[in-house]
Amino acid sequence: MIVRLGMLAGILVLGAGVLYLAAGGLAFVVGGVGSTVGGFVNNVTSTPAPKPTLATVADAPSLVQPTEPYTSEPIVDLVVTVPTELAGDAGLVIRVYLALPDQPPTAIKEVPLADAARTVIPIELADGINDFSVSIVGPGGESESSAVVRYVHDDQPPKITVTSPKNNAIVNGTAVTIKGKTQARTTLLARNEDNGSSIVGTAEADGTFALSLALGTGVNRITITGTDPAGNVAEAKLAVRRGSGKLTVNLSASSYQIKRSKLPEPVTLYATATDPDGRPLARAKVTFTLSMPGIPTVTIDTKTSATGKASFKTTIPKGASIGQGSATVLVSADGLGSTEDFTVISIVK
Repeated sequence: MIVRLGMLAGILVLGAGVLYLAAGGLAFVVGGVGSTVGGFVNNVTSTPAPKPTLATVADAPSLVQPTEPYTSEPIVDLVVTVPTELAGDAGLVIRVYLALPDQPPTAIKEVPLADAARTVIPIELADGINDFSVSIVGPGGESESSAVVRYVHDDQPPKITVTSPKNNAIVNGTAVTIKGKTQARTTLLARNEDNGSSIVGTAEADGTFALSLALGTGVNRITITGTDPAGNVAEAKLAVRRGSGKLTVNLSASSYQIKRSKLPEPVTLYATATDPDGRPLARAKVTFTLSMPGIPTVTIDTKTSATGKASFKTTIPKGASIGQGSATVLVSADGLGSTEDFTVISIVK
């Protein structure tokens, strides 16, 4: 009896299910199953959401400025600093730009970021001015560029031109001031090879320089060594002679001893004047005086020539007595004072 009742209940349930399906329940069942399966498939096959990436890299990198932009080395190291949070990111690279004179910046190299905040990038230089900048490039775009760093490649020695004094010049005083021109900011060492004195200086922004160097007596051989900002070295040499340091004049005569029996006798006095630097003293005032025994003293004023020379020609008459006479020359110049020299002329039997 119980078995029969169970079979009857199953028949009733089955019948109810048929009626439910006939009434549109199938669509609901299928829809529910489809929704469940679809959700499962979506969960299994969909790609995980990517790690968020900025549309652009917000912080620009920076370049370390060199202590001295001039260099004779063909390769330099660019030191790039990036934000700490970006260090070692395999999805980012550093892009290097180079701008040559009168040319726009051009990308020349890309390197991965180092594991630390600083990345060192060796770069070959072009001759002359090289302006570098860098940016960070990644999937999201490119950052702003860094400030420009300049390197100047120069492998040529500086030209050293000495304008004063001239080579082999005579210089008055215990020191000489050497003036000239070379590359701006060149370090200069002047050395006197004869007395060991030396002086160091630096050329001005326009390349001019002035160095005061101690002198010894006689000839002074001087070597000037210049090292430009890039480290290139050049030399210049000259020699100068230390002058007497005072105005000088030398007097001479055509005859120093004249026989009384041969009077009247012509005689000429000669003077050579030099300035304190030992150069010929031109257009200086000269006074010749000749005093001989038994005759009046003779005096004449004149001037030195361009070569510093002057002369006076006169005649010693018959009335001169036997004895010793004298000839004198006085030279004077504005701003230099005066000096004199004398010699003896004798009348003999």
